[in-house]
Amino acid sequence: MTSVPLVDLAAQHAAVAAEIAEGWRQVLAQTSFIAGPQVAAFESEYAAFAGARHCVGVANGTDAIEIALRALRVGPGDECILPANTFIATAEAVCRAGATPVLVDCADDGTYLLDAGAVGAALTPRTRAIIPVHLYGQAAPVELLLPLAERAGAWVVEDAAQSQGARRGGNGAGVLGHVAATSFYPGKNLGAYGDAGAAITDSGELAERMRMIADHGTRRKYDHEVIGFNSRMDTLQAVVLSAKLRRLARWNADRQEAARRYDQLLEDVSEVVRPRVLAGNEHVWHLYVVRVPERDRVLKELHAAGIGAGIHYPVPVHLSPAFAGLGYADGAFPVAERAAREVLSLPLFPQITPAQQEHVVAALTAALRA
Repeated sequence: MTSVPLVDLAAQHAAVAAEIAEGWRQVLAQTSFIAGPQVAAFESEYAAFAGARHCVGVANGTDAIEIALRALRVGPGDECILPANTFIATAEAVCRAGATPVLVDCADDGTYLLDAGAVGAALTPRTRAIIPVHLYGQAAPVELLLPLAERAGAWVVEDAAQSQGARRGGNGAGVLGHVAATSFYPGKNLGAYGDAGAAITDSGELAERMRMIADHGTRRKYDHEVIGFNSRMDTLQAVVLSAKLRRLARWNADRQEAARRYDQLLEDVSEVVRPRVLAGNEHVWHLYVVRVPERDRVLKELHAAGIGAGIHYPVPVHLSPAFAGLGYADGAFPVAERAAREVLSLPLFPQITPAQQEHVVAALTAALRA
């Protein structure tokens, strides 16, 4: 049986193995395992890639959101508006900063991105941050959120964990709002060999404060100005990220070509609702997400056929037991809830071949019409 993984990290590693091995050899010789010179080099490289003035490397993407919120002095008594259809880490970071998540639905337009109209309706005098999630590889319409944030006296904090290299209106995801957080989890478009993340901004003052919070609240050893925590990027991960960053534009282009191929292969499969790209966006296809009937049965049959499909995400934040205390009922966000029942992520990675994609679509079509 021919199998196709959801993500093929081994194929990606083969392209960078020699460069990473040499980089790690240098780190081992230096013994600069945390915040070594390679971290500063990567921060500079990623800031330039994203089109930002500053990048602060941290331990993971969840920390990056929390650190950004803390640096903006968002905390107890404050509210942060975010979409119900996101990975739970977005809401977790709000709670860890001491603020309250206020959830809204996603747009019913095939993108599943944050609904700006719903954000406007959710604003209160306690709103201190709006957190658009750049979902599946394309940017949310941040330009619609900035006036809302200004009206409320709030910040726009981008969750850019799935959008390294994406652009909206010619500007990179991550520089559309006031500050952005991203994740370098191994399966991301730019992935480390473990956990890592970053916060990016054009504000030097904000960058300095985020760096301080990520290092126990200090700018100088043992001089602790605020209560921070430990969220520093490992030097070994910076080596991996720099090596992959040099190839990211090419890999994103390969993802775009694979997405076009899926669009063509699925054009006549009427049971499948294909993903939609929002006007003005350059999508980098972290995930290729379709909607199908009987999703759970179809997923089971795909797995039986050796197809590594997935679900992003099967439970909206408001229906997760962890956030039952927010008081939202089933039916509160119907678009997000329908997506949770029907979305299916097909295998997608830069090295996927046309033959693999044809095999995926054949298996999907057979499962749908069984």
